[in-house]
Amino acid sequence: MYGILNINKPWGRTSFSIVAMVRRLSGERRVGHAGTLDPTATGVLPVCLGQGTRVIEFLVDASKAYRAQIELGVTTDTYDASGKIIHQEEPSGVSRGQLESSLSSFRGLIRQTPPMYSAIKHHGKPLYQLARAGINVERRSRLVKIYRLELIDWQPPIATIEIECGKGTYIRSLAHDLGQALGCGASLTSLVRLRCGLFDIRDSVSIPQLEDAFRYGYWQNFIYPIDVVLLHMAAIVVSEDNGQAIKNGRPLVLESDGSPAWTSTANRCRVYTPDGCFIGVLRFNPERGQWQPEKVFATNL
Repeated sequence: MYGILNINKPWGRTSFSIVAMVRRLSGERRVGHAGTLDPTATGVLPVCLGQGTRVIEFLVDASKAYRAQIELGVTTDTYDASGKIIHQEEPSGVSRGQLESSLSSFRGLIRQTPPMYSAIKHHGKPLYQLARAGINVERRSRLVKIYRLELIDWQPPIATIEIECGKGTYIRSLAHDLGQALGCGASLTSLVRLRCGLFDIRDSVSIPQLEDAFRYGYWQNFIYPIDVVLLHMAAIVVSEDNGQAIKNGRPLVLESDGSPAWTSTANRCRVYTPDGCFIGVLRFNPERGQWQPEKVFATNL
């Protein structure tokens, strides 16, 4: 069993519990998710099965979109509504114009400090474990990219925003930092992941739907093939002999045919057999002028 499920994670469930459920329903041991959602967050959680787990890295790197509700005037230790309130301030002086102006400073490439209540590790321990023990450690800020940030609704003190961002972005930190910029504090009250890469919430499957699909044997209807995650790469078709060489891990010198695989600046491409079977991913080695097999999948895909 292999492929990818686009699951709509419900409120209150951990991402790990969804993986465990899929492992139990499918009987497939190799199951993993592509990007943790907090228990209080909902929405798109891609879950990869079997050889699908080998493309998780490409999903983690993909852009993501969220809808978030942020409450101004309330600061918590977790940066969201699940935490302990550590500061409250009247936010009535904040206008829509001020809010819009502050949001504009978070667009583009910004520096962001991850929250203490996160899965990032410090000397081998997740930060959230240290935070629960009352230990606060200095965290390095890092660059994240915000492609789109829009104010969708403003019902004081709740601001509803939509964000499209790159990997590693913490929406909780964004809410906290917005509150600091406005001078009144803020925290995240709800979060929905609308999209992860090409997986959209409009096409996602709910937990009850998925359980029924496995119970009655039509789960295949919800499985996406592995190579859908790689559609941003150029694709080439190779001969049977070259296909066998790739399966054996041998690098190849492939002649240019004018296709995007050769004319683009990308250093990876998808490769298929003449009958349309997905073989894997090749990476170009410019020093040797060869395409090196990077990921090779079973031929029955």
